[in-house]
Amino acid sequence: MKKTILGAVLGATAMLSGTTAIADGHGEITVGYFLEWPMPFQFAKAEGMYDEALGTKVNWVSFDTGTAMSAAMASGDVHLSVSQGIPPFVVATSAGQDLQVVDVAVSYAENDNCVVASALEIDKDSANELSGKKVAVPLGTAAHYGFLKQMDHFGVDVGGLTVVDMAPAEGQAALAQGSVDMACGWGGALRRMKESGNILLTGAEKMELGILVFDATTGPTSYIAENGDTVAKFLKVTADANAMWADEAMQSKMLPVIAKDAGMSEEDAASSLSTFEFPDVDGQLSKAWLGGTAQDFMKGVADVFVAAGSIDAAKASYADNVNTGPLEAIK
Repeated sequence: MKKTILGAVLGATAMLSGTTAIADGHGEITVGYFLEWPMPFQFAKAEGMYDEALGTKVNWVSFDTGTAMSAAMASGDVHLSVSQGIPPFVVATSAGQDLQVVDVAVSYAENDNCVVASALEIDKDSANELSGKKVAVPLGTAAHYGFLKQMDHFGVDVGGLTVVDMAPAEGQAALAQGSVDMACGWGGALRRMKESGNILLTGAEKMELGILVFDATTGPTSYIAENGDTVAKFLKVTADANAMWADEAMQSKMLPVIAKDAGMSEEDAASSLSTFEFPDVDGQLSKAWLGGTAQDFMKGVADVFVAAGSIDAAKASYADNVNTGPLEAIK
């Protein structure tokens, strides 16, 4: 696992010398996001609200994993990533990539998990029977972190498992075909995984164990520093879209647009959205999130990856990897 993760990260950081920042108002902006991951910002995306607010064209590029987002930001191909998982962010920054979190995009304890094949009839009371099994895990992601924490909780030696690096959609297909015994992922892929098996712990049970699951809007530190006004405007549109979604009267108007943009049916998009929480700006700036807890959580994630042999070392602190300036500017 370590070789795979470090290979991806080193490939990304090797491209850092080619990273260029676009000055405010002097060019288009490219933003990464996930398909099958419905969020209010996609209503604003589809309606052209970002282009209007920023006064420039916003190009959108979809990704399968947060590690791929890190690589794209390292190369300068992507300037911001919406809903990058904290674990892949931590993996990249621990390896030396200079990235910052600028907002809390979504909290989703129920929408990131591992699923055990039904035929095994393994649940939380018999999780020790996973020893020696084959598991599909998107390495360096929130799902990977959750997998490691759950195995530690159940006392299952990860070294005794065959862990295969697969994006969630690939893991779901492998689970359905019987090629793996367990698969981990999120979003639409997780929903389909559950058709082939069962989870070990609920979102609430994971949170009791300290397994927080949230994503952030992230970007290269240099880009954020040189384009603070653009980033603030971008976050304002996102916050406004979240506020619109919080008004139940607006959801019937927004849902069809969000579902179409996410490549999902309205029913599936609504199901996913029901498991999401979108903190408002004041909440994001509070101690519960970017006021300190998120930074401490990043350190905890890094330490888990170090202990698992997935990364070489953790930073002493991840405080410099959070920049609340743009978010504070829109209060």
